[in-house]
Amino acid sequence: MTTYLTRRAVLVGAGAIVANTSFPLPAIASSKWFQGTASDGGFAYRRTNFSVIKPHWRRQMVKYLSPESPGTVVVDTGNHFLYWVWENNTALRYGVGVGREGFKWYGRAQIRRKSLWPRWVPPPEMRKRQPDLPKMVEGGAANNPLGPRALYLHYDNGQDTGYRLHGTLEPWSIGNDVSSGCIRMFPEDVIDLYQRCPVGTRVSVLEHLGAGQQG
Repeated sequence: MTTYLTRRAVLVGAGAIVANTSFPLPAIASSKWFQGTASDGGFAYRRTNFSVIKPHWRRQMVKYLSPESPGTVVVDTGNHFLYWVWENNTALRYGVGVGREGFKWYGRAQIRRKSLWPRWVPPPEMRKRQPDLPKMVEGGAANNPLGPRALYLHYDNGQDTGYRLHGTLEPWSIGNDVSSGCIRMFPEDVIDLYQRCPVGTRVSVLEHLGAGQQG
């Protein structure tokens, strides 16, 4: 497969490591999306209320035809799914949020680094657009948009793409074009994927999968 980039990728990493606070909801309205808290690694996060999540966005094993080898991650940005390829034409499928218009990226990479409760440092380009952003948010902080895990994507030559697979504080954003290019997941899902993907895992980010390939 040929790697290609949109115009967004020319700005390598320019804001890609952040999950924008899109679709803000009032506190009362947004409370329906959460169901208590869970403890992980000494920090707490709000548990997703999956009873209000549409079934197709929930993590599930599906039929999946792919030329990729088991253990590969494939992201279908057009349909907002991430597949962790399994055996016998199956995959574990996760609902995801992807880059909004002008911030999309497609290509091949690999996971070169993994982080538990990652620190978030908004890049200068993003802080220029949004001067009110903090210079840094510590991992585990309630307002850290990366959530409990981040998996960092690098090209084969070792160069950081600037893009990550990470959690989100906004479960209602899954299934939408919302981020600055990164792939966001439910906190529970990124924790699950983190455990399955060792450093070196291959990742293919596609614009759109054909109907015959989808689970």
